[in-house]
Amino acid sequence: MVGRTWTSLCLLAGSWTGARGLGLEEHPDIKAISLRTHSLEPPYLDSDMQSRWWDFGGDCIVRTDQYIRLASDKASRDGWLFSRVPLTATNWEVTVEFKIHGQGNLFGDGFAMWLTKQRSQSGPVFGSVDNFEGLGVFFDTYKNNRPGTVFPYIVAMNGDGKTPYDKDNDGKANEVAGCSARGIRNSQVPTKARFTYFQEQSLKLELQYKADDEWTECFDVPGFKVPPVAYLGFSAETGELSDNFDIISVKTQNLYKHNTGSNNAAAANSGKGSTTSSSSSDKLPKTESSGGGSWTWFFMKFVLFGLALTGAWVGNTIYRTRQRDRF
Repeated sequence: MVGRTWTSLCLLAGSWTGARGLGLEEHPDIKAISLRTHSLEPPYLDSDMQSRWWDFGGDCIVRTDQYIRLASDKASRDGWLFSRVPLTATNWEVTVEFKIHGQGNLFGDGFAMWLTKQRSQSGPVFGSVDNFEGLGVFFDTYKNNRPGTVFPYIVAMNGDGKTPYDKDNDGKANEVAGCSARGIRNSQVPTKARFTYFQEQSLKLELQYKADDEWTECFDVPGFKVPPVAYLGFSAETGELSDNFDIISVKTQNLYKHNTGSNNAAAANSGKGSTTSSSSSDKLPKTESSGGGSWTWFFMKFVLFGLALTGAWVGNTIYRTRQRDRF
């Protein structure tokens, strides 16, 4: 069941960005830091033919110049991709470029995006475990039993660790929010999903599949709560019907309010992969913001330096005079 192709070099880097292009135009005070620990781009792997920040499993195949294929267009395949460290950012945005494609007119089953306490385990829910705790978003391409619903259909579920996924009814019993997205399969433009989360305030999903830079809102759930420590992951499965489920890239960003001390992002997490909690890492040190205070301190140092020079000159003059008078 395990199929992997390991080649090439993976370079992951953190960088500062603004809110423009992040789907945050309605929040001009929000800035972002890219998290290399939870981002992916070709060639995906490092020089040791592994990934420093991600684990792969099941039937997942890594083609370093093109994609990470979670499940292939063959019957009874499943694979997963999970971050090695938890995502501890208080507020975040995850943009995933993916591709669902295949040859047949009948296809299934789908793939999932996860932010859960569990990680790196195969299972019956789109290739990962059931009874999970945290967020599961299911891109379901095959209708089992949901009359009147257009497929592919996207379902968001808030797992409590005890409730199973309602697979027979395509998640109907578990659905917190959802939408139909018929055009995400075999789309002619890059298909993307953009998740934006503000802690215990909202979870928003937007999709790009109709045209470049044209985003369609799928859902915006108020008061949604994601576990403060959860692993980011993706998985997929096929049954008797199949498709290719590819992850092209993942871009995760830590969001923070500009010039506020309560919601600033964790620079350590972006640059070093820190696993410290968001309560401490989401705060940046306060700095002197008053220009007058800085100039006052500079002037005081200048005066003190001048006094020190004057004292040294006076002391040296007295010493030389005493030495001359001695002779």
